[in-house]
Amino acid sequence: MKLGAFSVSLSVKNLQVSKSFYEKLGFSVFGGAMEKNYLIMKNGNSLIGLFHGMFEGNILTFNPGWDESAQPMEEYDDVRSIQAKLKESGISLQTEVAADTSGPGSCVLSDPDGNVILLDQHR
Repeated sequence: MKLGAFSVSLSVKNLQVSKSFYEKLGFSVFGGAMEKNYLIMKNGNSLIGLFHGMFEGNILTFNPGWDESAQPMEEYDDVRSIQAKLKESGISLQTEVAADTSGPGSCVLSDPDGNVILLDQHR
């Protein structure tokens, strides 16, 4: 399966403090906005999403159809195709994207240890 760009979405207590911390590690703001309560930060091919007040816990995020620079990938597996393969493999999903749709969509699952995984397609 081609899952696209990978990032860790972190639930943070203070967006400015977290931004400053990750800047010291060499990350710079790539997307999002302070006034929207989230920032996407990048260091080379590494991506971290910082989110304040949007969800609890941290999330492993994959973006089918995007590379790590948020550029469209020529070849990728649509989130609906990935979802179908996961279900065929016996993996249960917490949320699903409607199979009869196209374009943006997402589904959520958890790994055996309870880590949340978001497959979030933007195109």
